[in-house]
Amino acid sequence: MNELEILGVHRNRKFSPNHIGNDDAIFSLTAQELVKMGCGISICSEDELLGMNEVTQQKIFTMARQKEVVRKLQEFEKNGTQVINSAFGIENCYRTNLTNALNLNNIPVAESYIVPTSYSDNDVFDKIDSKGYWIKRGDFHAIHKEDVSFANTRDEAKEILREYALRDIPDAVISGHLIGDLVKFYGVRGTDFFFWFYPYDNNHHKYADYQSINGNSVYHAFDAENLKNVATVAAEVVGIAIYGGDAIVGKDGSFRIIDLNDWPSFAPCRDQAAGHIARMLYNQFTNQN
Repeated sequence: MNELEILGVHRNRKFSPNHIGNDDAIFSLTAQELVKMGCGISICSEDELLGMNEVTQQKIFTMARQKEVVRKLQEFEKNGTQVINSAFGIENCYRTNLTNALNLNNIPVAESYIVPTSYSDNDVFDKIDSKGYWIKRGDFHAIHKEDVSFANTRDEAKEILREYALRDIPDAVISGHLIGDLVKFYGVRGTDFFFWFYPYDNNHHKYADYQSINGNSVYHAFDAENLKNVATVAAEVVGIAIYGGDAIVGKDGSFRIIDLNDWPSFAPCRDQAAGHIARMLYNQFTNQN
């Protein structure tokens, strides 16, 4: 008999914009590593999980993001099933929740404000001292290119908000544009694994035209160990163990986190990351940490 029976819940492809293959790969590699450790692995899709009245496994690893699936996983957790990433942490990565969590815990972030998509005033824009604004849907992750949009002016920003309202998106996050190098990072809490890189140098970004807004990398010197520490704390306060995100590094070496995600693709480092993810899962599921 296998030592540990685990259910893996795969991510629905519509929640992997421009990263379907990469998300598939890290999930599959992690499952393979767990099998090598003697675990019995069953895999299901998000839609398949919704059709299950119950699951026999008490341990679940998941990349799920569909809101109905997240709620179902939360019910499993309330009843004693161990889920990683926690479905409560996954929900905390919805943009409005994430903004609140990072601000409340003094994580260095871009200046950001949460507004209803019906917002048409100027006070928020008056508070933000930047050349341009990022408008991000607040109720979920970015699925479409327009879910994270850049506006040169407040009039452009208000038009984006109106478009969100027409799409029945209830709220949005308005953030000031930061000038500096875009750095992407991946980490696994409870391990020493942390990987960072310049995505534009590796042609790795969901939406290619962001480079025309952010500009090419200048390679400002910064403290990578401090980025690891801050990113780890950010993941902890949000409640996720397998995480990734983006930061902007300024010319003075300071950085601010502009995004944090539950279980990203780990595309440029997945061969190294999969073993660390699997070992963390095994240790957590067997109470070795």
